[in-house]
Amino acid sequence: MSPDRLIPALDAALSETRDERTLRTETVAFLAAAREEATPWIEADFAGHPRSARETVLHYAQMTDGIVRAALHVATGRLHPHPRPSDAERLSVLAVGGYGRAEMAPSSDVDLLFLTPWKITPWAESVIESMLYMLWDLKLKVGHASRSIDECLHLGREDVTIRTALLELRHVAGDEGLAVQLTETLRNDLFRSTGPEFIEAKLAERAERHKRQGGQRYVLEPNVKEGKGGLRDLQTLYWIAKYIHGVHKAAELVPLGVFTAEEYQHFRDAEDFLWAVRCHLHLIAGRASDQLTFDMQVEVARRMGYADTAGRRGVEVFMQTYFRHATMVGEVTRIFLTKLEAQHVRVPPIYKRLFRRRKPLIAPLIDDNGRVNIGDRAAFLADPLNLLRIFEEALRTGMLIHPDAMRVISAHLDLFDDKLRENREASRIFLDLLLKHGNPERSLRRMNELGVLSAFIPEFEPIVAMMQFNMYHSYTVDEHTIQVISTLAQIERGELVEELPLSSHILKEGINRRVMYVALLLHDIGKGRPEDHSILGAQISRKVAPRLGLNAEECETVEWLIRHHLLMSDVAQKRDLSDPRTIRDFAKMVKSKRRLELLTVLTVCDIRGVGPGVWNNWKATLLRRLYSETARALEHGMEALNREQRSSEAKRALREALSGWDAKDLRTELGRHYDPYWQGLSTETQVIFAELLRDLGDDEIRIDLHPDPDHDATRAAFALADHPGIFSRLAGALALVGANVVDARTYTSKDGYATAVFWVQDAEGHPYEASRLPRLRKMIDRTLKGEVVARDALKDRDKVKKREREFRFPTHITFDNEGSDIYTIVEVDTRDRPGLLYDLTRALASSNIYIASAVIATYGAQVVDSFYVKDTFGLKLSKTKQEALDKKLREAIARGAERAATA
Repeated sequence: MSPDRLIPALDAALSETRDERTLRTETVAFLAAAREEATPWIEADFAGHPRSARETVLHYAQMTDGIVRAALHVATGRLHPHPRPSDAERLSVLAVGGYGRAEMAPSSDVDLLFLTPWKITPWAESVIESMLYMLWDLKLKVGHASRSIDECLHLGREDVTIRTALLELRHVAGDEGLAVQLTETLRNDLFRSTGPEFIEAKLAERAERHKRQGGQRYVLEPNVKEGKGGLRDLQTLYWIAKYIHGVHKAAELVPLGVFTAEEYQHFRDAEDFLWAVRCHLHLIAGRASDQLTFDMQVEVARRMGYADTAGRRGVEVFMQTYFRHATMVGEVTRIFLTKLEAQHVRVPPIYKRLFRRRKPLIAPLIDDNGRVNIGDRAAFLADPLNLLRIFEEALRTGMLIHPDAMRVISAHLDLFDDKLRENREASRIFLDLLLKHGNPERSLRRMNELGVLSAFIPEFEPIVAMMQFNMYHSYTVDEHTIQVISTLAQIERGELVEELPLSSHILKEGINRRVMYVALLLHDIGKGRPEDHSILGAQISRKVAPRLGLNAEECETVEWLIRHHLLMSDVAQKRDLSDPRTIRDFAKMVKSKRRLELLTVLTVCDIRGVGPGVWNNWKATLLRRLYSETARALEHGMEALNREQRSSEAKRALREALSGWDAKDLRTELGRHYDPYWQGLSTETQVIFAELLRDLGDDEIRIDLHPDPDHDATRAAFALADHPGIFSRLAGALALVGANVVDARTYTSKDGYATAVFWVQDAEGHPYEASRLPRLRKMIDRTLKGEVVARDALKDRDKVKKREREFRFPTHITFDNEGSDIYTIVEVDTRDRPGLLYDLTRALASSNIYIASAVIATYGAQVVDSFYVKDTFGLKLSKTKQEALDKKLREAIARGAERAATA
């Protein structure tokens, strides 16, 4: 596509016709063919170095240059020839924006500036119009403007976006002298006098962009161009550097002292990697696409050569690399901006606290313009403890660490050796960072970004920027760890008393804070390996906890907490808490009130640290109930869980709630239910069922829909004559209206009625609005009456979104005859989809299995459905029945998955 070869070949290919339309058509056909020949070569070359796109983005820009030059050549030479153009008719074609930097992804826009010395002439207008028609016919996305030099100067002063585009102009074709003149005019008359204003505008724009993209680097589906730590951040640095220093390449910032050679290499590596990701996205989508959606992540990882390993998928390794580059972009940005501030180009931020007396710093640290810096570098490095002490001083004084000090720390991580890690003073400083200053997340995040946390605790390094490829975890493992510690600190500061009353009360009463913080720091340290991360994490803690200065008893408690850090969450969300056996078995595992308190706080912090919206009233209610019932059993003995005693208490409460009822009706209601009914439902729900069952006809179905704030869901209560498969029919009706079941109970009365209650949410995970309840009721009623057949109607609705199809969750089915005194617990762990619960309950019903309750726990695209069941004779399932049922359930899941994939 080079002009010395392309243009002669084009001239030879064009006919002698003077017809403009024919000439344009011939030109477009020739250039399209040339592009179709060049593009596969660029793609094949890129495939040879799929993680580096520096040459690739240049090749795409060079190909575009050839097309633009050829279009101008035809427009001026054949379509609108002008033998003696005047000075006013000079025309220059300039590339601006990313194209101006000669950086183009496969589907990038082609941004052009048609430059004239003064007002545009009719001839220039005709040339520009013909060029644009040819470029559009080539299906290029062309952004264009036609301006004089004075207009560029005027508009650049008024609009920072236009000024930024002009900053990156590059001559492509036409009069080169005009391009040089514009560059000099902009530099002398605009850029030189407006540096601080431009910087503030660009940084404000950057902050707003980050806010739009989620405000952090570790979002599940990052935007490689606009997201935090993405290409636009690097481009912002380049814009500011070029504006202030007049450089043409980032490499020129090294001799100016802005970056060290190593920092520039980080800049270059990150840019190269991010451009490679962006090019792959465009090639996969066949259009401009910059969002790393879940489905794209898998394909980009494959193209870049990331393969699955034991314990980790290739896509997770790829995203870890991505996030590490994004973190590095943040570090490079911080260094650059502080350097500018030191040179008094950028307006300093407000946090310098000029009117507040600062606490003095310990030598050799100094207060450098409101930041902690190193006064005597040699003295600082002479004592490796200073690499930790500086973070303590920053927290103690409330100051930020100066980027120059950060550079020194990053360059001397090799000082963290076994001797320093075993040093008691080092352990004291580190624990004080966690325990003493009330804001541990600030120092931990900075230590993590600089590599200090991994240097001091090498076992932490594998989880840095580790992404978990699912929709449940919003953060990388290291960021999740910092989030859970932040939550604990918030509880301790009294900021979450209303949201987390139980945890706040436990901390106020007092727990071992050293154990709590260290357990949270290490709870996920075993992730990313083939082994169970809870077991491996507990083993790792045996080495790390003593090193951090914990005594033998504290180390043992930390190990137990990490080994069982999912226990309370699993029991609360996957088991029926109304079954006394659930509480009894959990209490036996926990053994003491002290451990129960520690595990409760750890569980709450862990769930809240998963991501926004994961913690809700329902989870809070479950955990509070599990805590209180277990505490009661531990304090008063297991007999406190007696079934008959609890049934009597429930009946007494209902008798009081129905005090206005006729005595005969009340006796009927109190005598018609078995023990599990009295233990499994709140008095409020039992009142609803009492009203529904009163004078209920054999062919009648009564429904009550009502918001239940404690569940963060809508409660759907059904009363009707009992018959086989009722649970499945109800599940099908709810699936048809798009209701997501989060919990369910069903009971059969002694006089042959079914009382079933489901807690449901809408597609957004919220209770249904009151205005939607009548339609919900109507659809459920039609389904239950047989007017709509759920099995048929679900075919078109039971589908998995394209972006979620790459999630893999192998199906695990377990049968537990020990976890309940009277039921077999069937636990199905598989991939979630709208019709799954209906499919599973149909399979159970067709096997003549009675479902007493279903407990549903959802983790993004993964779901764990636990069913408490009995066979036709009211017995637990035998081994033979379990094996037959396992096969039926797997077949139902496979059929449903196939249906969802083709829907």
